[in-house]
Amino acid sequence: MSTLQKTIYLKATKETVWDYLTDPDKLAIWFHAPKSPLIKGPYAMFGTESGDKLMWGEVITSDPYNTLAYTFTITPMGESVSTVTWTLSDVPGGTKLALLHEGLPTGEEAFGLTLALDKGWDDHLARLRSDLHA
Repeated sequence: MSTLQKTIYLKATKETVWDYLTDPDKLAIWFHAPKSPLIKGPYAMFGTESGDKLMWGEVITSDPYNTLAYTFTITPMGESVSTVTWTLSDVPGGTKLALLHEGLPTGEEAFGLTLALDKGWDDHLARLRSDLHA
């Protein structure tokens, strides 16, 4: 299985960053829009413009202001299920936000998906940073 890792630094408290990871209105700014806050249990996220169901899974860890983990499935993954884990750490002046996306399909036929997800996370995190630092 493949793994993607990203780390960014944000000029915001862990509480504020947590809201951007779990609150539907904040998620819609930089990612996709769930119908309810991300807390333990099933979730689905929808396109902010299309309204289409884009990803779904289950929140498996919700330790406010520290760790959020959920299973992650999208249509191009077929039956595969991966896991996204967000870790928040205090740093002087803000928060270090680390993303670990593991369990992605491997092989030459899956490499295009890995490339798309890698670019997608970069784009989403850039929007998160841009909104928080506005």
